[in-house]
Amino acid sequence: MSCKTGPDHIRSLQDGRSVFIDGAAVDDVTTHPAFRNSVASVGALYDFQSSPENLETMTFDIGGGRRVGRAWQMPRSYEEMRLRRTALSKLSELNFGFMGRSPDHVASALLGQRIGLEVFERGGSARAKAFADYFDHISRNDLFLTYVIINPQVDRSRDWGDQVEGVVARIVDEDSEGITLRGAKMLGTSTIMANEVFVANLQPLKPGEEDLAFSCALPLNAKGLRILSRKSYERDAASVFDNPISSRYDENDAVVYFDDVKVPWERVFVHRDVGLCNAQFHETPGHVYQNYQSQIRLVTKLRFLVGMAHRLCETIGTLSMPPVREQLGRLAAQVGGVEAMLDGMEIAGEMRGGYWVPNRHYLYAAQVTTQELYPAIVAKIRELAGGSIIMLPSSERDFNNELVESVILKTQRSPAFEPIEKVKFLKAVWDAVGSEFASRHVQYEMFYAGAQFVTAGHSFRTFGWNGPLAMVDELLGGYGLSRDKPGA
Repeated sequence: MSCKTGPDHIRSLQDGRSVFIDGAAVDDVTTHPAFRNSVASVGALYDFQSSPENLETMTFDIGGGRRVGRAWQMPRSYEEMRLRRTALSKLSELNFGFMGRSPDHVASALLGQRIGLEVFERGGSARAKAFADYFDHISRNDLFLTYVIINPQVDRSRDWGDQVEGVVARIVDEDSEGITLRGAKMLGTSTIMANEVFVANLQPLKPGEEDLAFSCALPLNAKGLRILSRKSYERDAASVFDNPISSRYDENDAVVYFDDVKVPWERVFVHRDVGLCNAQFHETPGHVYQNYQSQIRLVTKLRFLVGMAHRLCETIGTLSMPPVREQLGRLAAQVGGVEAMLDGMEIAGEMRGGYWVPNRHYLYAAQVTTQELYPAIVAKIRELAGGSIIMLPSSERDFNNELVESVILKTQRSPAFEPIEKVKFLKAVWDAVGSEFASRHVQYEMFYAGAQFVTAGHSFRTFGWNGPLAMVDELLGGYGLSRDKPGA
């Protein structure tokens, strides 16, 4: 029975895509020093799920002698959702939750939209069929998708349709073959290591912005598609010893520019429909499923960070101090609360079209909570660390100098570790909470789901206000001024 492997995926990225970094074109993302380790980490995800001992847990049978990752499985019950979550959790554990746009993320988003396929019918049966056929294609081939669903921040005082021409991706032409796109979209996280890109508008559009109102998908080697990478933390890492996380799990972000890119009609799902652009996310379970996956991944990451905090206090000899144990207990309680919210959104879910969908409000409640919680946890770990993560050897090469190494062995002592192991661990802590890579992750966790007023707005709209308000009215309706009572 066939199943996609790591080598399969890595070979698929050698497709002539147009990637740029530091002013130069990249010939092969699988071997370039800015991307090769992270590409290998993605390959490891496919190797893990395709290994014989993991095949049943990580994949499911789609017939025809083919198995694909459970990220594509549309759960028909709460029990199937839990099976799917187990697989997604194991994927996130392979990178300690630091790869937010792993293959299961956009797969989850499109799975949710597929459950709500009837919404696409508003744009015509051809567009709905295009989406259904596309989902069948990408799921059967277990493709890795990224997405670009927000617009460049150029002049936020203007509407999207009023930006300077050529900035925001829009339809500039169409014919019997398809539409032509020109302009940019963001944030292309993991674009360098994905197979295809889903292009849409998550941000609300208004009438008159129909040129921007589309969704589609295309391979990342499409003619005219340019991928402009941000700085690579992987390439700047001194070594795996010095930067064990950023050197291997920098999924990268990129601006994707469409230089008159032609998209065939069979890859166009929304066409010049302002309302449907928003509906494909919020009136289907698409937005719920994509952010449910993010919460699964975030729970892994928070558990890792709290484990790191505990080990940090062991390393510097503060674990037995009551105030330190109190702080660790608070961190553990916060992470436990997030994990309980994840359990709650699953068990309080409901059926839609024959499939189990997580509870929408509990999901948004978790997002509001974790947007504030993640930077607070990072700050607390830095506080617990004190100066221990600052005065570290410049790089592992210091151990190659006998004089320098002798000083390190004297000064980097610990009640829990030998000096070299202490340095190794504290460098990992710095990489996770103090480095430029770590700073990017704080920003990412604060804003990947939108600004805080956006996620709070989702929570406001999805909360069941009628019950609480009815209790208030019941209280107020049960009494009045005492002078109004008979006989008063």
